[in-house]
Amino acid sequence: MRQYGQPPELEAAMSALVFRAGPLLCALRLDEVIETMRPLETQPLAGTPPFVLGISVLRGVPTPVIDVARLLRGGKGEAERYVAVQTERGAVALATGEIIGIRTVDASTTGGHPALLGGRSSRLVAGVGTLGAEPLLLLQSMRAIPDEVWEAAAVAAP
Repeated sequence: MRQYGQPPELEAAMSALVFRAGPLLCALRLDEVIETMRPLETQPLAGTPPFVLGISVLRGVPTPVIDVARLLRGGKGEAERYVAVQTERGAVALATGEIIGIRTVDASTTGGHPALLGGRSSRLVAGVGTLGAEPLLLLQSMRAIPDEVWEAAAVAAP
């Protein structure tokens, strides 16, 4: 996976978890993934952005659940799996489509094609490449989760 205009010497091969988010093919660095699981019961949270499905309890801890397809495309995705990832503020569950598997991808984590990465997606998408003939979005740490989501999750915690 290479950013347009990115010199080949700045690429690095890494292990990544590849999954679908609606029709999009996405990848997360394997070192950010805690685990994958079937979708769990999720309670809605008032006052959160539309891409926040709500809160689930993962291993005894109330955890925000983010619909990756809605975050990236605006339309709701079909949650087949939850992928728990570690962030600076705690775990987050990502509602995804099909898990493709672990793949080695060539990636630059310094950005992607600027025409594709406007607005909040640029904080989430680290790079754009391909896997076979499909575009692949390399997602970075979930820093894009607004403070109000964390605050609502804290209020909902028992």
